[in-house]
Amino acid sequence: MSGWQADKQVVAAFDFDGTMTNRDTLFPFLSHVSGQLTFFRNFILLLPVLVGYKLGLIRNDLAKEQVFTRFFWGVKMDALKYKAAQFAAQKLPNLLRPEAMKRFEWHKKQGHRCILISASLDIYLQPWALIHGFDEVICSSLEVRSDGYISGKLSGANCFGIEKARRLEALMGDRKRYILYAYGDSEGDKELLSMADHAFYREMPSH
Repeated sequence: MSGWQADKQVVAAFDFDGTMTNRDTLFPFLSHVSGQLTFFRNFILLLPVLVGYKLGLIRNDLAKEQVFTRFFWGVKMDALKYKAAQFAAQKLPNLLRPEAMKRFEWHKKQGHRCILISASLDIYLQPWALIHGFDEVICSSLEVRSDGYISGKLSGANCFGIEKARRLEALMGDRKRYILYAYGDSEGDKELLSMADHAFYREMPSH
């Protein structure tokens, strides 16, 4: 590292689904929470929404809210958090990419500030990230009504695309003051990767 960079903090920002894991984690989470029969029934009812999203006819955040409303309407957040913690401890380990975890461990050993940044939900990402030692988690959240029940809406913006870059900037401040490694695997990571000093798209270096 050149001399002018030596005193800069190094930050490693990891997307989650498809980057740290070998697949999307939302549907496995929904299946874990609802049970397989309810999951498949809801999935069939949501097919028009999912197809519309895939065809670019429905925005990511709006499609998500329809999914969340279908699965979580009438569910208390406390009950969902309990199942989310179970999912983080019992199911997520089977979905992780070993090469991604090795890269994360490399950054930790270097003393870098490691940030998990994802459009997935905080209720299962935060307990998982705490177990593994991430410094911060930036992600999407569910809106909770005053009576403790989930509304089906997102609380704040969906952490996808430009929102990832905005939230990282809000957390870290002046971009010139730190060196950024970024890891992603999809169109939703484009803005995050474009602001990095070292961007890795669908790849993990061996060291």
